[in-house]
Amino acid sequence: MPAIHVCSLNRLARTVEAIGASHVATLINAGTPVQRPARIAAENHLFLGFNDITEPTEGLLPPGEEHVRDLLRFVGDWDRARPMVIHCWAGISRSTAGAFIAMCSLHPEADEADIARDIRTRSPSATPNIRLVRLADDLLGRQGRMVSAVEAIGRGREAFEGHPFSLALRLGG
Repeated sequence: MPAIHVCSLNRLARTVEAIGASHVATLINAGTPVQRPARIAAENHLFLGFNDITEPTEGLLPPGEEHVRDLLRFVGDWDRARPMVIHCWAGISRSTAGAFIAMCSLHPEADEADIARDIRTRSPSATPNIRLVRLADDLLGRQGRMVSAVEAIGRGREAFEGHPFSLALRLGG
């Protein structure tokens, strides 16, 4: 069954190889070098460069609407024949927001709170970037439900690096 896997940059290559992923979405600081795993075709690697911030901060690039549009387009074009990996630096904030956004996009009928609780169950340290979630909520027309769902699970447990986890797509999704 197709799935979205979440991990840190440190675990990217191992995760891609272990699950046989065909697509990778990188959500990381713009200047961070990321080596695309050999099994991932260039057209199947999305690199979104922005800082992990929730409010504009001088000298830092916040996540913007275009980043979320690009992620939604990438996820929508994914054929779901093989797994996708979404990663960031630590596998805690940007990547968990990306996975939440992807699941909400791929399952428009799904309850946002159920998806957020599933992420919390699978990753005690998950703290989805609320700015990314807020932008996606608007673009997907979720009327604040995505934001409420992430606020309800609260901040995750403190960690230097999140433990990799996966979210199975529902049949037909």
